[in-house]
Amino acid sequence: MRDLVLLALLAYGTLYALREPWIGTMIWTNVSLMSPHAQFGNAAGEWPVATGVALTTMIGLVMHRDKAENPLRGAPAMAILAFTFWITFTLPFSIYFDDSFPLWVRSMKIFLMLFVTIALLTDKRKINVFVAVMTFSIAFYGIKGGMFTLATAGSYRVWGPGGFIGGNNELALALIMTIPMMRYLQLQVTNKWLSRGLTFGMAMTAVTVLGTYSRGALLGLSAMAIFLWIKSPKKLGMGLVLVLGGALALGFMPEQWWDRMHTIKTYNADESALGRINAWWNAFHVANDRPFGGGFMIYMPEVFARYAPDPNDVHAAHSIYFQVLGEHGWIGLLVFVSIGALTWRDAGRLSRLTRNRPELRWAGELGVMTQVAMVGYAVAGAFLSLAYYDFPYNQAAAIVAAYAIVRKQLAAARKPVPTL
Repeated sequence: MRDLVLLALLAYGTLYALREPWIGTMIWTNVSLMSPHAQFGNAAGEWPVATGVALTTMIGLVMHRDKAENPLRGAPAMAILAFTFWITFTLPFSIYFDDSFPLWVRSMKIFLMLFVTIALLTDKRKINVFVAVMTFSIAFYGIKGGMFTLATAGSYRVWGPGGFIGGNNELALALIMTIPMMRYLQLQVTNKWLSRGLTFGMAMTAVTVLGTYSRGALLGLSAMAIFLWIKSPKKLGMGLVLVLGGALALGFMPEQWWDRMHTIKTYNADESALGRINAWWNAFHVANDRPFGGGFMIYMPEVFARYAPDPNDVHAAHSIYFQVLGEHGWIGLLVFVSIGALTWRDAGRLSRLTRNRPELRWAGELGVMTQVAMVGYAVAGAFLSLAYYDFPYNQAAAIVAAYAIVRKQLAAARKPVPTL
């Protein structure tokens, strides 16, 4: 029965995308991040839902070009395009081409639909719907995991649903980026019950981050919270909320959680930490030896035997920076970092340009909360392999679209009114 209900909903939405392609991008975002057909269905998990949504959305885009804007209308979008070209250029130089190719295809699907999304985010309403869809696609697991952590007194580790965020560490990073987006949505709503619901969601999501037992995520959550306080206009109130909320959450966690967190100080005696450092050195040596990197699959015994200090400890990169460095070389890392730098710049510009402009305040708040999320991604991402995950690129897409809208409205406001 669940499969039939899901089929009906997805079929309706997919076909509706032919008429309103921006709806298709919302469905794609939800399916890509949450995979509801796999989570709530039985046989539905095997359906090619993402492919069907992507095809109808692109057909709808071609049929209604007047509803779209230039997808390359911002510097972050150009940087993402450059990264797309670079990882395509480096693909033939992969050490294991056959294993790397499927991962390249997956990345191309993500980036293609990202540009379609940017083209179709043409006004404030669509941007807010987009932010809400991508936020709640991940916040669902945050709320669910938070209640589980509270019910079990934090005795069990929370794991992700699968895909990019199947592991506990990966889920934690996604949730860290989600919390500031929930705060952005809270700033936009006027209904007090919605606002309270978002407060509950943020609290449960933060508890879930702790419940994953991820040490890197704890550092990312802390950095994100500090930057959120720095950016808050009401520092006293926000500070009290963060300190009291953090104290309650940390005091709730059991002894085994604290034992794991204390290993941050003794990383040189922790096998997991040493394995990550070994993987970082492997990526570093691969990049120095191969200007175009080793491809998406350098985490093989043969590669570690040649490049890693400990050839027997084969590990994933466990760092967005070393992941890109080893897979696509120093140029790839530079382009990847430039995406974040340019997104950060434009997000900051949104905050400055919309100051004292109530009608554009939403864009400034989006810029601030995106920067808060980026701090969490930059810190926690240093310990996790999520360089191609949709969420941070979706945040960049929202900034590109919002910045273009703000610039257009400010330019229109500066034009002199013609006299009759």
